[in-house]
Amino acid sequence: QVQLVESGGGLVQAGDSLTLTCTASGRTFVSYAMSWFRRAPGGGRQFVAGINRNGDTTLYEDSGKGRFTISRDNAKNTVNLRMNALKHEDTGEYYCAGLLSVYVVNGEDDYDYWGQGTQVTVSS
Repeated sequence: QVQLVESGGGLVQAGDSLTLTCTASGRTFVSYAMSWFRRAPGGGRQFVAGINRNGDTTLYEDSGKGRFTISRDNAKNTVNLRMNALKHEDTGEYYCAGLLSVYVVNGEDDYDYWGQGTQVTVSS
């Protein structure tokens, strides 16, 4: 099993940058594909970005391409989401999720482990 804790959320202005960090416990972090999801106000969780367990394959939701970068450090058991040029529509609760798999996928139902979330609010 792996336990996930997100950090780095906050209130920013449109155009600002923010980096979210997910810290995982356990020795098997390297076995997990990791992703970030966002729950906008009044909505369900939507895939934002994902990375495979080796860190050599990434996947992005269309609105984040070119603005967001996901990365991982398996030695530190962390996954980061760097978000640049933030927009008001990026507002939401951001969740880190882990899947015991070689491959990264974008389906919410595929993920086994979830953090508690960190709030990102982008003022326009």
